[in-house]
Amino acid sequence: MEAARDAFAGEREVEITVTGRRSGRQISHPVWFVQEEESMFLVPVTGSDSQWYKNVRRTPMIQVAANGTAVSASVTPITEADRVEHIVAMFRDKYGADQVESYYPRHDVAVQVPLG
Repeated sequence: MEAARDAFAGEREVEITVTGRRSGRQISHPVWFVQEEESMFLVPVTGSDSQWYKNVRRTPMIQVAANGTAVSASVTPITEADRVEHIVAMFRDKYGADQVESYYPRHDVAVQVPLG
């Protein structure tokens, strides 16, 4: 898993693949992310209304890929406001506050992907 953390560290985005809650199909999307310690954190663009977030609520498995490295993991939804705000603050540090506010109008949830 350390190799995965290193592979993702220099990237601006990763591709996630989730299981469609109705179709059962594998659905992929590019997303922004941040890493802290042994986890990757994702913030759905439209918060809890995002389709991929609804999909991982139903099937909490995700594949994350970038730079020729892919990791499959069980995810943990985060709904506590102060934890979500901490993750959004990390997004602001990485991508710029103006970009985060522009692309992420709603941040009521986040997702933790273990990488360790």
